[in-house]
Amino acid sequence: MTIQAAFYTGHKTFTLEQKEAPAPGPGEVQLDVAYVGICGTDMHVFHGNMDARVGNHRVIGHEMSGTVAQVGEGVTGFAPGDRVVVRPLAHCGECPACQAGYTHICHKLKFLGLDTDGALQEKWNVPAHTLHKLPPGMSLETAAMIEPLAVAVHDVRRARLQAGETALVIGGGPIGMLIALVAQHVGANVILSEINPNRLKMAAEMGFTGLNPREGDVAAQVTEITGTKGADVVFEVSGTQPGVDLMTAAAATRGRICMVAIHAQKAQVDLFRFFWRELEMVGARVYEAVDYDQAILMIADGLDVNRLITDRHPLAAVQQAFEALEGNATAMKTLIRIGEPA
Repeated sequence: MTIQAAFYTGHKTFTLEQKEAPAPGPGEVQLDVAYVGICGTDMHVFHGNMDARVGNHRVIGHEMSGTVAQVGEGVTGFAPGDRVVVRPLAHCGECPACQAGYTHICHKLKFLGLDTDGALQEKWNVPAHTLHKLPPGMSLETAAMIEPLAVAVHDVRRARLQAGETALVIGGGPIGMLIALVAQHVGANVILSEINPNRLKMAAEMGFTGLNPREGDVAAQVTEITGTKGADVVFEVSGTQPGVDLMTAAAATRGRICMVAIHAQKAQVDLFRFFWRELEMVGARVYEAVDYDQAILMIADGLDVNRLITDRHPLAAVQQAFEALEGNATAMKTLIRIGEPA
């Protein structure tokens, strides 16, 4: 069977090509892809920053929803027509992390859509163990938001955020906004630090307290808002040195800091502040199966993630979709529509 796929071919370029879609192998499921979201990592690929990893002829994409088309030998629990999302992680099963049960941070972890071909194609074969079924009534468009929402769920769970606590989210991009939504969902008081006025406007519409570090001392404002206490939990999502400076300055005594962002450069951290206030920092990387399950439940219970979808494009316009995200101050989440059953 011949299908259409979008290949990243280097130099900020995608080409649409016809390719053969092999039948699913043992333990695999073939999906009819419906929607694919563009994430920050995909933009890094587009900019050529990951060429050493992905090469110059790779189908990327991992935030997706779709429908089971075929199942391979030995697959149970899934059948053609099932509506699903993919948790795009392939672990080795043998390293110390896997042996300890932390397969999502496997020492040899492969990410589907980066280390293997991904979802920007009409049909996609994936291991059956990566699939999560969708509940009746959930649209495939909404379901394309489950993967980034699962990231946020994992971050909030790692931070042990509780109802009634104050959470400071540093950085209001898609993941920062989703963390703020999840924090609000668990009953926390949410403060968002962000320099983009459009994102601050969205934060206000969602019921968050928005602070702009270009217009004032955010740490001092957080201290005032919390009655001199500081934030119980701080999520560093900006990936910047000012964000790292703020995370320690705004944290309460024995506050918890969750490092979400990927920092390309080694940041300088105020270790005296860690000592002085007995702070705690945890890392949070991707997600576990339980985070996907929780993300699906949250959306089914009414968590409105659709408000973060700002752009939709067909697969034929994938090049324009990536170009439109460059320097776009208003875009949040862009979806590529590949196909959806009637």
